[in-house]
Amino acid sequence: MKITITKNEQEFDRVAAWMIIGQMLRKPDSVIGLSTGQTTIGMHRVVSEIFALHPFDVSRVTLFNVDELTNLPREYAGSCYTMIHTQLAGPLGIPEENFIMPPTLSEDFAAEARLFEQRLAERGGADLQMLGIGMNGHIGINQPGTPFESETWVSPMDPDFEARVRRETKVPDDLVLGGLTRGIKNIMQTRKIVLVAKGPHKAEIIEKAVLGPVTTDIPASVVQLHPDCEILLDAAAAERLKYHAK
Repeated sequence: MKITITKNEQEFDRVAAWMIIGQMLRKPDSVIGLSTGQTTIGMHRVVSEIFALHPFDVSRVTLFNVDELTNLPREYAGSCYTMIHTQLAGPLGIPEENFIMPPTLSEDFAAEARLFEQRLAERGGADLQMLGIGMNGHIGINQPGTPFESETWVSPMDPDFEARVRRETKVPDDLVLGGLTRGIKNIMQTRKIVLVAKGPHKAEIIEKAVLGPVTTDIPASVVQLHPDCEILLDAAAAERLKYHAK
């Protein structure tokens, strides 16, 4: 497991962006997994800016997001489809058939989960996953306690995140919200994982996930077992790692 620490947030965004671009250039038919959230907005912006200045062929690149919200309109600004389309797929002109996302509304999410994985498998599986980490150590929407052998499924949301979504969407209290997420087993089958975090608020969970025991209490800790995983941090997120440096 490689740990890369950047000087600041701006350098973090550039390094992460070039990881994505590098994968596209090395393998023009790459299948690349993304994550949404404050950690990844900057890197997506930099990818789009570089592409605008120096266009290259992305006609065979496949993009997907590691998860998607369920029981909300896809047009909701917080849906993963809308965020990734706005931040990256749209600016790069990724063909719609190469932007693989499960629907946000369905009568059978179990079937949608199987179809999501089938579509990725048909393209050879994921080459790269840019993977965020939640404050409680979740990856995708796999919350603490999720078995490592879990496969793509609909998981409950983090309570704080769900409360925010309900405020923004004003959905009825009796509407069950969740997230269709790649399971931990599926994430770990990705050829290369880059776990990304920035900001001082991520320092404690990074310390636990990267240097602590591998445990389902902190789902992100499982990446310690991946054969090709890089941890990309800005200096603030890496703050607590220095106490363990020899």
